[in-house]
Amino acid sequence: MTARVRGRLGLAGRLPQPKTTVRWRLTLLYGGLFLVCGAALLAITYTLVDHATVTNGPFRAYVNTIGPPPTASRPKLQRAPIQAFARPPTSKIPEQIQRLLKTASGRRAVFTVGSVQRISDLHQLVIESSIALAIMAIISGALGWVVAGRVLAPLRTMTTAAQQISETNLHERLAMAGPPDELRQLADTIDGLLQRLEGAFDAERRFVANASHELRTPLTAVRALLEMVLSDPRATVRTFRTTCRQVLEESEQQEQLIDALLALAQGQRGVEARDRIDLAAVAEDVLRAHEAEAAARGIDVDALLEPAPILGDRRLIARLVSNLVDNAVRHNARGGTARIVVRTGPSDVDLAVVNTGPVVPAAEIDRLLQPFQRLAGDRVGHGDGVGLGLSIVAAIANGHDAVLDVKPGAHGGLEVSVRFARAPDADREAASPLHSEAVGLGLVET
Repeated sequence: MTARVRGRLGLAGRLPQPKTTVRWRLTLLYGGLFLVCGAALLAITYTLVDHATVTNGPFRAYVNTIGPPPTASRPKLQRAPIQAFARPPTSKIPEQIQRLLKTASGRRAVFTVGSVQRISDLHQLVIESSIALAIMAIISGALGWVVAGRVLAPLRTMTTAAQQISETNLHERLAMAGPPDELRQLADTIDGLLQRLEGAFDAERRFVANASHELRTPLTAVRALLEMVLSDPRATVRTFRTTCRQVLEESEQQEQLIDALLALAQGQRGVEARDRIDLAAVAEDVLRAHEAEAAARGIDVDALLEPAPILGDRRLIARLVSNLVDNAVRHNARGGTARIVVRTGPSDVDLAVVNTGPVVPAAEIDRLLQPFQRLAGDRVGHGDGVGLGLSIVAAIANGHDAVLDVKPGAHGGLEVSVRFARAPDADREAASPLHSEAVGLGLVET
């Protein structure tokens, strides 16, 4: 490639590109369609006029009177002329002229004049129709520009409003009025998206604020313990050991909190791949893991487990069941009871966990499903757990498209139900009941 060619390409690349808008494109579309339709109409009119013949009127009568010219001498371009005379005055033509017109040369002259007149009329028709088409094309372009502006006006309004909405004013909406057409549906869709974004931003702000507070509290406690033992000149090995055990306990709480935060984030993100799992088998494994804690607290645990095939993430489903069982065991009265039921219906699978314990007001249910919320307060600096158990359950259930129902128990505690969709084409894996070897949990064999 020569330097001259490269220079031309570089100059073409630097030239400003023409700015096109939807309004211009619609205007060109309207004008182009009008031109095409007008040209087609002009061509059809010209064809019809070109092939027309004189089928009635005084001129046909006059032609029939004088007769056609001789065939041998008829010009090739001659056709039956179109109304060459508006009203041929045969009665007023002198006899000498009439005799002249009846001769071969006279008849030939009549047909020649008619043919020339026909060609002139067609030419004039084309010119006048083209001028009219050009004028109407300009008018149609102007009308197309106006109509395109009117049609795109709601889009410009929505664009301006959407550009003005940011993170600080996500509460604003387009709120477009008018008939339920495509533009109204687009505006409603954008409003729904803004509403979901507002909820996501609010949840993120609350989550970050609460997580920062809860993570800072144990870190501050660990720092205070270490500074205290290091600044004590009379500290002994026993003192250091005691401080290290306290630091380990605080670190364990931090680890539990971080693990819960990760589970909550994964549950809110949703499930990408779903495997076929048996909810009853998962529940049985969870009950075995909580056997010792339930026995230490004197909780009588009953279970009714039926084979229940579902589709989901096994690790997240296990975390959901574990949180529900852990909540039923920890937040229970001494010597209370907890019941776990897994039942299979025609199209769904139901997991129910019911426990005794303190009375939970119905107005507090929605708050308990939010992160870092507990019945005794909204912080996790005291008591068992980190205040994320039920919020993780809600996130995992939502990620699996399951229906979560939480309500206060009749005699205290909570009644939690999670309804999953049954795995398609899933038959009962075994006709025999699912047995459990857990001791001390009072499991009911099915």
